[in-house]
Amino acid sequence: MSENVKVVATNRKARFEYFLLEHFEAGLALQGSEIKSIRAGQVSLAEAYVRVEDGQAWLVDAHIAPYEQANRFNHDPRRPRRLLLHKKEIRELFEAVRQKGVTIVPTRIYLKHGRAKLEIAIAKGKKLHDKRQEIARRDAEREIERALRRVR
Repeated sequence: MSENVKVVATNRKARFEYFLLEHFEAGLALQGSEIKSIRAGQVSLAEAYVRVEDGQAWLVDAHIAPYEQANRFNHDPRRPRRLLLHKKEIRELFEAVRQKGVTIVPTRIYLKHGRAKLEIAIAKGKKLHDKRQEIARRDAEREIERALRRVR
């Protein structure tokens, strides 16, 4: 990553729940109070997902906290936000989602050259045994790290 990128929020659950197949970078159509909240780090992607309809992509259920100083001009924290993508990318996302078991999940929000960007991924849901393998792999890596620290 370049030095002009500041990660604001990540969706850690997405990597555990899904196999991430292909990544895209999308801009976000935001209101003034929303970008200020994002710059302050007041954003959550926990329940968020991306929906494609009528040739447009929308970020749904992402929580951007109301900005304290915006008073009555504040935004709705959970409003759908339009994603800024090329038509070809939107078409590709739409074709992917038509397959069974495939969805689009946001993986992180970051600031790049002062603009808010959203990384989204085409994702296929993991089965329970895949999740168990992931947990076992992480535990094994942790044990190896502990053993190496004891040796030093």
